[in-house]
Amino acid sequence: MLIRPLGHPGDLGWVVQAHGELYASELAWDTSFEALVAKIVGDYAADHDPAREGAWIAELDGRRVGCVFCVREDDTTAKLRVLLVHPDARGHGAGNALVTTCVEFARGAGYERMVLWTVDGLASARKIYEAHGFELAEETPQHSFGHDVTGQLWARGL
Repeated sequence: MLIRPLGHPGDLGWVVQAHGELYASELAWDTSFEALVAKIVGDYAADHDPAREGAWIAELDGRRVGCVFCVREDDTTAKLRVLLVHPDARGHGAGNALVTTCVEFARGAGYERMVLWTVDGLASARKIYEAHGFELAEETPQHSFGHDVTGQLWARGL
């Protein structure tokens, strides 16, 4: 498993496409989720501070199989975004390696806290977040991506 900085041609598009296809296949989410990921990725690509924000791709046997972004929420808080591990790579430690990379970057960039937003029911992701010290801070029922979901805000100190 290789974790490398995002930056190869095709990385940005792969992040969007992989999210759209995987969440449609596994959770029947509509294209509004893919559009959200496209906005997150586009905002990062258009204007990010490399000293305070980063993004990484996981590769297995030379293929992209995962990603994670660390973006600025405010001066003291980083936000973990768009964590994804392709089914082909599950069980190889990609999720843990990506979150470790993201948390260590945020700590090194001087943030005091890290947050993330997800939805209830993503059991594998929840285990990874809990293993990295994130705690559930808030839950909000909402209608997103074509379904009734429970949005969750997770947080941890750095």
